[in-house]
Amino acid sequence: MTFGNKLRFYLNGTSVEIDNPDPDTTLLNYVRSIGLTGTKLGCGEGGCGACTIMISSYNKPLDKIFHISANACLTPLCSIDGKHIITIEGIGNVKNPHPIQERLALLHGSQCGFCTPGVVMSLYSLLRNNPNPSEEEAEECFDGNLCRCTGYRPILDTAKMFACVENNDPCENHEPQENVGCGKIDCCKLNNIQFKKYDATQELIFPPSLMKYVAEPLHFHSSKTKWFRPINLDQLLLLKTEYPNATLVSGNTRVGIETKFENIKHDVQIYVGDIPELKSWEFKEDGLSLGANLTISQVQDVLKEACNYYKPHQIQIFEALSENLKRFATNQIRNISTLAGNIIENSSTSDLIPLLLSSESIFLLTSLQSTLKKVVLFLPAYKQSKRHYGDRAIVNAGLSVSLDHNSQVQKACFAFGGMYGAVTRAPNAENFIEGKMWADENVLEQLIEVLCEEFQLSFSVIGGMATYRKTLVVGFINKFWYDVTKSANIAALSPDIENSIGEIKRSISKGSQTIGRPEGGNKIVGKSIANASAIKQTTGQAVYIDDIPRIEGELCGAFVTSQKAHAKILNIDPTQALNIPGVKGFFSAKDVPGKNSWGIIIEDEEVFASKEVFYVGQIIGLIVAETKKIAQEAKDLVKIEYEELPYILTIEEAIERNSYYPMTPQLARGDIEKGFQEADHIFEGEARSGAQEHFYMETNTAFIIPKEDDEFEVHSGTQVPTSTQGNIAEVLGIAANKVTCRVKRVGGAFGGKETKGLLISMGLAVGAWHLKKPIRCALDRNEDMIITGQRHPFLGRWKVGLTKDGKILACELKYYLNSGGTSDVSIEVAQVARLGFGQPQAVFIVESMLNDAAEGMGIDADELREKNLYVEGLKTPYNQTLENWCLPSVYQQVKETSEFEKRKKEIEEFNSNNKWRKRGIALMPIKFGVGYCALFMNQAGALVHIYLDGSVLISHGGIEMGQGLNTKMLQIASEALDVPINTVHLMEYATNLVINSSPTSGSTGSDLNGNAVNNACKILAERLKPYREKMPDKSFEEIIKAAYHDRMYSYYTTGAACSEVEIDTLTGDHTILRTDICMDIGRSLNYALDVGQMKEGLYKALDGVLMNKHYTFQMEICTLQDLRNIKPGASSKGIGEPPLLLGSTVFFAIREAIKAARKCNNNNAPVVLRLPATPERIRIACDDEIVRKCKVEKKDGEFPWVIEP
Repeated sequence: MTFGNKLRFYLNGTSVEIDNPDPDTTLLNYVRSIGLTGTKLGCGEGGCGACTIMISSYNKPLDKIFHISANACLTPLCSIDGKHIITIEGIGNVKNPHPIQERLALLHGSQCGFCTPGVVMSLYSLLRNNPNPSEEEAEECFDGNLCRCTGYRPILDTAKMFACVENNDPCENHEPQENVGCGKIDCCKLNNIQFKKYDATQELIFPPSLMKYVAEPLHFHSSKTKWFRPINLDQLLLLKTEYPNATLVSGNTRVGIETKFENIKHDVQIYVGDIPELKSWEFKEDGLSLGANLTISQVQDVLKEACNYYKPHQIQIFEALSENLKRFATNQIRNISTLAGNIIENSSTSDLIPLLLSSESIFLLTSLQSTLKKVVLFLPAYKQSKRHYGDRAIVNAGLSVSLDHNSQVQKACFAFGGMYGAVTRAPNAENFIEGKMWADENVLEQLIEVLCEEFQLSFSVIGGMATYRKTLVVGFINKFWYDVTKSANIAALSPDIENSIGEIKRSISKGSQTIGRPEGGNKIVGKSIANASAIKQTTGQAVYIDDIPRIEGELCGAFVTSQKAHAKILNIDPTQALNIPGVKGFFSAKDVPGKNSWGIIIEDEEVFASKEVFYVGQIIGLIVAETKKIAQEAKDLVKIEYEELPYILTIEEAIERNSYYPMTPQLARGDIEKGFQEADHIFEGEARSGAQEHFYMETNTAFIIPKEDDEFEVHSGTQVPTSTQGNIAEVLGIAANKVTCRVKRVGGAFGGKETKGLLISMGLAVGAWHLKKPIRCALDRNEDMIITGQRHPFLGRWKVGLTKDGKILACELKYYLNSGGTSDVSIEVAQVARLGFGQPQAVFIVESMLNDAAEGMGIDADELREKNLYVEGLKTPYNQTLENWCLPSVYQQVKETSEFEKRKKEIEEFNSNNKWRKRGIALMPIKFGVGYCALFMNQAGALVHIYLDGSVLISHGGIEMGQGLNTKMLQIASEALDVPINTVHLMEYATNLVINSSPTSGSTGSDLNGNAVNNACKILAERLKPYREKMPDKSFEEIIKAAYHDRMYSYYTTGAACSEVEIDTLTGDHTILRTDICMDIGRSLNYALDVGQMKEGLYKALDGVLMNKHYTFQMEICTLQDLRNIKPGASSKGIGEPPLLLGSTVFFAIREAIKAARKCNNNNAPVVLRLPATPERIRIACDDEIVRKCKVEKKDGEFPWVIEP
């Protein structure tokens, strides 16, 4: 067989040829290496969608061009021969954006912007295949795209503008002058925006030369890997005979992850994605024949055709498969993963094997030495996962039964995935049910008993959730029993059962927003101007740190981290790593030229661990190499010897061992003992909230450039550039004026880049100091998650005393925070502040206390909250008087607009008519203190320059992370100077920013610059004069500090929310039906951006409340019309974090639904539900007869699979 070694394809309409490409190179690495940096690396495993591109191919037999969205991070470069690749840069640019790019930008669908190119390409791929999608298809195309900023609503609104809308109701008119749209073509809020018309005929065409392209067998190789591409089945069999251990590759969804994250080597790979015999399908009399290498998306299309081709009684398996595959991974993964790949992996949680098993499907195998032979396989029709979409099953099931005309069972097949190491049948249950009458309810009860005995899981079972997994088996059997009973017309089902046996349906997202009116005239502040960088972000032209072009001599860094929770470091041996060609050095604690210790509160951390490690992921050393690939390979070869030490993982262990940090803040007000003595009711309890990953889309990234005179230029994706500057200076032993830190934009942060991100910059600086070379490092997602911390887990223990009327007289709260191994404003990874900085956890615990107290008193929780609301003039526990207090108005507004009382009654009726489907609703107010408790931190700076041509340049101390800060600053400057906003430009933040200097020539340098410095000093001296007079004997340094460090919170942002949910009590599955939010945001600087922050805040809260991706529900947003604020300024209020507190309404609504389920079972015991409310916790909290039958008790010597901190 003769092989070619030239890869040919088109990229954005341009022909590309590569001789013998490296088989280990991904398409993402390639496009970024040639400067197409709009395609981003977010996770590296096909889970986030930031790297989405479109792949077009021509099918000659069908004479049809196919377009698919795919993850470039998984797609091997070698696999794209004969295809056309389109990246974000190929469809538009800032000057001529594609209609998708333009609309997404103007409709506020891009905040930090890091995910935006992937979002655009997902919608673009959909429109290339279907220029007139339905609303449902428009929403579903994003199931593989994560966005951590927008809350998805503006993205979905944009997509719906391209959809064929079935609902032709006109747009509701709320605020016509505001361009915050609803997504409909006739949206009244968008009537002043002239969008580009979308014309599908004007898209980039598929290259005609590729339609004539004749494929040939290919062979590419590197020093480590051989890659073959056969073009027919015979060639594949020959290659597999010659290389029997070769790995077959198609979508690379498993092999790619094994290579990158599990360090598994695949020395010989055979690409089977271009073999026609494996991609065919046929309708036959005895069933549907599918080619092994059909992608899951192609299988879905074929199944739709099969449902139309075969008779109704023949299509049950096709309908079951089709419905099940909707939840298989994501669009991008379904487009490249294959039927055979999923089966060959033989995962216990496969979404295919259980169904194929229960339908008695046939698998055809062949080799060069044998003919085709049949092997019986099987499949599932029920699935429960932590997330509804894009997640592996916890348990799934393929269930089938054959009945005679009397409804007697002739044959049964019960196949379950996720119970053991492979898909497992339940032979005892199958044998039991055969010969029994399906209509006999007693048989169902006996069948459940048999299943409970058949699946014996230990408390320590791999994957955990032993009790929950058993309840899912029983729950699926219940659903199946009544599904069959109904579909076969065996017996009439009672309404409460018939209404609740189906899967919870997620509706199309919808909602509205009623916002304040900006002032008239030429006022620019308050208008909904799009993010200043939005169009750059939607076109992929916004530059993030890792997008900065490579410079001569640049090197890459990779961090060596601890593999132990707590241990002494006995020896570090980098010899093997240093012997790899291309490795330039290894640096550890002994190489730090300045201080190795650092800390936010106390210096209890090290840049490089020197003698002891305190958590898995703690940085021990830095490998520097010519490329990231070499550095990543080398870091794993550094040998470290440890002596393991005892460690503490949980809050309870820390309390038991009295392991506390020395700083234990306390706050007391009034006589608490007297309060408890006068109380009519006293309740005690506890509540917990778990850890939460920040998961910013752009991982921690830094780029250090050494310059002359020991100067360093630092590009860092940090929230604290000044701290970055100061810490690097201390680590290197140089003055801070030698370090310049620059921050253009950050791809999301949420508190996660405030402290721990400093480690990346400091570590790289040490390498740059020694090698005198620029060094860059963008952490891989798995590295970022183990090096940085999470939101602090909280345990709150409380005691509250109330009068018989429900007024709180006394309250004692003890908060325990799992701060990890160091005293970061925060053994396991040291925890880090996350959006809200402790307030979400504290509020959740207090609201849990109110709920429990209300239940103890026999009243509704919302009634107890109303009786204890603050009113104007009251003082908080820290003695701050509440002024301009709007919370009662906000609360009442939400209560009325959400029709809370009416919906409570409707929910009671719904719950009475549904046995296994329950709903709950919760209403909750919040107040969020805006400002730092450390008073000296409540300050900021800005620099404004006006040039001779009238243009304005500004820079300020804030960092743009997607919250629209820079856009608001532009609006403020434009209005304050009364100049058009397009004449104002905002520079990146830099710690050394000084501009408007004249040329140093003509002997004028000393005069001009000397006078400038003199004038600035006179201004500063005048400001410092009061401090000099008060402190005549103090040094200049002490006077400066006194001026710098010169109220608990500046003010409060208040709000309220009402949320309604629905749960499936057999599985714990759940969905949000509707959330109403009202916030007092003062006079907004930009209503569209603030509404975006409100949406983002709620979705961020849902991350922690549910650990799920929810965007398809009704959301109603309004703002208080009474614009007040204690500060004059622009009368705006901080809005980024306050909505986080409102996510608890979803938790308490779920809790109400659980109470309704328990009430049906005469269970009135207090509900115990921890945060987050996962499907497992929801199902177990229902505490019914099934849960009790399936309970797996802990035996001596057993430990839980997962330890929760």
